Amino acid sequence: MHENCPVCGQPTEIEVGFYYGTGYVSYALSVAFLVSTFVAWKVLIGMTFSIDDNRIFYWMGTAFVLLLVCQPLIMRLSRTMWLSWFVKYDPDWKEHPIKTPERIIPEQMNNW
Repeated sequence: MHENCPVCGQPTEIEVGFYYGTGYVSYALSVAFLVSTFVAWKVLIGMTFSIDDNRIFYWMGTAFVLLLVCQPLIMRLSRTMWLSWFVKYDPDWKEHPIKTPERIIPEQMNNW
């Protein structure tokens, strides 16, 4: 991930622990993905909960492989959503350059 946004210059490596909350957002997006694939599978292919119907296992295999493939996208989307909730957006950012970046603790920078 870039240290600063290549467009506006907002630092993306902000206070220590800031992005821990993205795990919750990523979890919610993953659950929404699984629910939507389940509904789509049920509508398009059909599925019963009979002991003889194995289509639920085909859905599970397909959905988890797709989720694994989409995980980098979900991770970046969750970080973007988390950042947009806590860092103020300035629509005139070209006219107002960043003087003091938001949510930066200089003493904690690169303290990994």
